[in-house]
Amino acid sequence: MTLALFLQHLANALALGSLYALIAIGYTMVYGILRLINFAHGDLFMLGAYLAFYGVALFVMPWWATFAIAILVTALLGVGLERVAYRPLRDSPKISVMISAIGASFLIENVAIVLFGGRPKGVTVPDVFNVKLSSHGVSVMSVSVVIPVFTFAILAVLLWIVGKTRTGMAMRAVSTDLDAARLQAIDVNRIISFTFGSGSLLASFGGILWSYKYPQLNPLMGVMPGLKCFIAAVIGGIGNIQGAVLGGFLLGGIELLTIAFLPTLTGYRDAFAFVLLIVVLLVKPAGLLGSRQAEKV
Repeated sequence: MTLALFLQHLANALALGSLYALIAIGYTMVYGILRLINFAHGDLFMLGAYLAFYGVALFVMPWWATFAIAILVTALLGVGLERVAYRPLRDSPKISVMISAIGASFLIENVAIVLFGGRPKGVTVPDVFNVKLSSHGVSVMSVSVVIPVFTFAILAVLLWIVGKTRTGMAMRAVSTDLDAARLQAIDVNRIISFTFGSGSLLASFGGILWSYKYPQLNPLMGVMPGLKCFIAAVIGGIGNIQGAVLGGFLLGGIELLTIAFLPTLTGYRDAFAFVLLIVVLLVKPAGLLGSRQAEKV
């Protein structure tokens, strides 16, 4: 393999890893606050992509306007999902909340099939994301450059919010002990809604960028990416934002570079995520950057 070809695969792996990282952050934020796996996260990813698509296709809106509206609407849907499906069960056994999350996921998927139809839809990629960039034998579309930039920018903003703001301090308090946070006059419901809204916004952001990089939509498009991003969050240490980013890049890199060097394994591409998960958990059960925590009951 030539150096140029290796760099080409590395550039593709960086873009895919950035997408995984962006979506995995949403999983890890919700888990860090509630010790809850939001199984509907991948479906919010799908909804964001569809909202952006219909904003352009039906309402002939500029891509940047439909982009902004789609992520805001998806964030509100995430907040509503938390209020309807999760908040009433907050003091119930964890298995009840998990069943509710799985039910919400199936509900969103089947409503999407009814509303959007089961046939895949092609996405018209905005010109700014569809520019071919070439250098030293490596060619990538501009969307592959934009995705890592957005991911690192969002990571910096989130770390600032969590580490430097009153809301971030409240998030850390709720994450440590929800009941103690209530005693400190923290509005727990507001903090949890903010977390769900932020996570859903990131899922939508990732879904739109995914549809620009892989321009095809279908109602089940969030299932496998959602599962892989959950795996990425676990690999990095679920509950740790930096760990989610590390897990996303690691998963994307291993997935693409493995099939680049061993093309005969292309059919097993999705299996690499599960193999990596098993290996990491055997070596470090809390994840690469995670720490053991007492389970909330």
